[in-house]
Amino acid sequence: MWFVLALLSAVFASLTSILAKVGIDGVSSNLATAIRTVVVVIMAWGMVFLTGTQNGIFEIDKKSMLFLILSGLATGASWLCYYKALQLGEASKVVPVDKLSVVFTLILAFVFLHEKFTVKSLIGCVLIGAGTLLMVI
Repeated sequence: MWFVLALLSAVFASLTSILAKVGIDGVSSNLATAIRTVVVVIMAWGMVFLTGTQNGIFEIDKKSMLFLILSGLATGASWLCYYKALQLGEASKVVPVDKLSVVFTLILAFVFLHEKFTVKSLIGCVLIGAGTLLMVI
């Protein structure tokens, strides 16, 4: 099931890029990010209430809450940078560079989460990096 959801995530992310590139024309990238964020907030809280998990907020410990807040700040910074890059560049070049996050995530997961970094992971990172470079030059 995780694979299907991850695949759907990739499909929706690709739609996000295309729809954003069209929608950002003549709009401040910061304003566009704010509008997108409001929609995401409404959608996320809608799912919380739909699934009846809103009371779980009181059960979140301080460490988890801190890291969720930090993750939210990183998401906000990512979206602000992404929308500005999308406004200034071609979607077909901005998106592959943005997907270098896969490489950064693998490295950070190895350093901070002590996840395994295998030969397969290394080859994948090199191929993603090379593929990104090939797409943007």
